[in-house]
Amino acid sequence: MARFAGTENYVATEDLMVAVNAAIALERPLLIKGEPGTGKTVLAQEIAKSLGKELIAWHIKSTTKAQQGLYEYDAVSRLRDSQLGDAKVNDISNYILRGKLWESFTRDESPVLLIDEIDKADIEFPNDMLLELDRMEFYVYETRQTIQAKHRPIVIITSNNEKELPDAFLRRCFFHYIRFPDRDTMTQIIEVHYPDLQKTLLREALNVFYEIREVAGLKKKPSTSELLDWIKLLMVEDVSAEVLRTRDPAKLIPPLHGALLKNEQDVHLFERLAFLHRRERGS
Repeated sequence: MARFAGTENYVATEDLMVAVNAAIALERPLLIKGEPGTGKTVLAQEIAKSLGKELIAWHIKSTTKAQQGLYEYDAVSRLRDSQLGDAKVNDISNYILRGKLWESFTRDESPVLLIDEIDKADIEFPNDMLLELDRMEFYVYETRQTIQAKHRPIVIITSNNEKELPDAFLRRCFFHYIRFPDRDTMTQIIEVHYPDLQKTLLREALNVFYEIREVAGLKKKPSTSELLDWIKLLMVEDVSAEVLRTRDPAKLIPPLHGALLKNEQDVHLFERLAFLHRRERGS
């Protein structure tokens, strides 16, 4: 059996690799949680790439219903065609729109099925998927046929913890929480994306980044993806390690901070901290 061991573009920790391979061995959906921007969605892409499998992605919205993952019956189109006298109305299967789960069931080889941000949907959504994910089959009432998976897909489910998931659903999943990368892991991640980055700039950028994440009262801590964006900007604008190391403590806020701080409350927090710092120095 093929095993996931990360890829050249994705630094996977040992515990993450264990979780992925355990879920595959158990034939259970892998439920991935973690801060936004920690690579949950990208993980499914890299699993597919690593194992040489097709990726089928189902991105969940607040309005998404579980039925849409199976199929939808387009009654409106059928009514319109019947009014136009179109002969295809006699075959109801012409109006059955396949969902992502159905797609994954029909593949000749086991694909990777990503159900992305499941917590965006209403609370009943996970429960409505239980039977189909368990049995790997579902019934199409309009055509009176049972659709069974040719090969069980590798199911990756991500959640940002916006709402609690039902216990019955959790029991059927293998769970893994992606911890925020420590400094050593983050260094490896950055080196994968920017192998030519100067070591001194990398060190100083990480110093600033982790200092920001430790500021008390921050509404949204910057994520891995935002750090990568910021480092790219530092390189484009030719900001030196010296600038980061010797930046005025009275200003506190780093250069090109718009890549790291994503709301006005956090920017104002840094401005207040800078004001307090200046006042302390003046007294």
